Amino acid sequence: MANSKSFYLEPLKKLSDRLDRLIEGRLWMKVLIGLGLGIGCGLLLGPELNLIPQPVVTVITSWLALPGQLFLALIQMIVVPLVIASIVRGLAANRNPKALKQIGLFALGFILCTTVIGTVTGIGLAQLIKPGHHINSEALQESGLSPSANAPATQHFPSAADMPGKMVSLFPHNPMASMVSGEMLQVVLFAAILGFALISIAPKQAQPLFDLLGALQEVSMRVVSWAMLLAPLAVFGLITRLVANLGLEVLTGMLLYVLTVVGGLLLLTLFYLLVIKLIGQRDIKTFISDMRELLLLAFSTSSSAAVMPLSLKVTENTFGVRPGIARFLIPLGATINMTGTALYQGVATVFLAQVFAVELTLTNYVFVVTMAIAASIGSPATPGAGIVILSMVLEGVGIPAAGVALLLGVDRVLDMCRTTINVLGDVVMCCVTDRLLSADADITLTPVNEPSQ
Repeated sequence: MANSKSFYLEPLKKLSDRLDRLIEGRLWMKVLIGLGLGIGCGLLLGPELNLIPQPVVTVITSWLALPGQLFLALIQMIVVPLVIASIVRGLAANRNPKALKQIGLFALGFILCTTVIGTVTGIGLAQLIKPGHHINSEALQESGLSPSANAPATQHFPSAADMPGKMVSLFPHNPMASMVSGEMLQVVLFAAILGFALISIAPKQAQPLFDLLGALQEVSMRVVSWAMLLAPLAVFGLITRLVANLGLEVLTGMLLYVLTVVGGLLLLTLFYLLVIKLIGQRDIKTFISDMRELLLLAFSTSSSAAVMPLSLKVTENTFGVRPGIARFLIPLGATINMTGTALYQGVATVFLAQVFAVELTLTNYVFVVTMAIAASIGSPATPGAGIVILSMVLEGVGIPAAGVALLLGVDRVLDMCRTTINVLGDVVMCCVTDRLLSADADITLTPVNEPSQ
């Protein structure tokens, strides 16, 4: 039995050890240095100084951005198998259905509440600050981004007769097709069903699949560790291309929009710290200090999935969260707990509505909140996913989906910020769940090859 437990625990230790070596090498500092150098290099190549002809700048920046494209491709390639393996193993490791039900219901309630708070906060701030009124609409019309040309028809909530079909569509009819198309909500549901099925069969029969998923988790994290080595060059190249091609004038015009999103994310941070103080019963200063490395790395990589092993290490070893809770909620939270993304989508929708002079009714706002929740839950935990999901929300309220082109120039920085809040929310959820569930609850990790008592 002892050998069995060490066999189960060893892979997770290896996962965090690999990221530990990157942390010891100050990966986050290298990435931030790459960010600063990218801005400087972009200014030298940009239209303000005009030192190099634009066609040559395009070629140079395309090659400089190659490591960034490889980084994004590696993360996007491996996120589906990593999420499936992590969720199934997290579920199957705890062979107490009652405990899983307690953890799952509490986590779902926490995620829904915080996501609604994030979306409403974003909409409220955008209505108060009105960043879209500071954008030159005439320049937009000259660029072809006019609402008359591109605005889709406003969509509405499904009727009562259509609702059952919409609910059934959440379950993947073809799990492989959902994995290929990146439908993360369907992938999570498939992984959850598979995990519960593993619990329900005899441990001896479940062991081969459990071992296979453990190997898949190991392979996935090896690919993630390779991608992380590219992170400094990736950020340098992507930021260089961004600044060189768009120039500072465009970024300056978006400054108020950026400040609105960042202000909302700061409010969410204060909310999480208040929750961890009042409910989690933890000292805020110590909590921030213990989270510093994890949050900096999340900011640098813009990927909740990439820092998942380090999130597990921090919640279990630093904050003492029970493994049965941490190893279930961290992979789940990295996939569906996207509070920062929901806030960003609320701000961006109202911002573009103001830019294109689209009037939003109360029904539209309810639709935005609902769609932002669904979109943030279903978005992959990879860099740049929020900007893609946002177009679906925009189409639902009659805003030109082409308006996302306005946001691309500053999305990289905002993606880094909102990912940091997403990761913070995952850890707070684990700590609060561990605190509120009774200490004597049977939430233990039982290796699959051990019979349950």
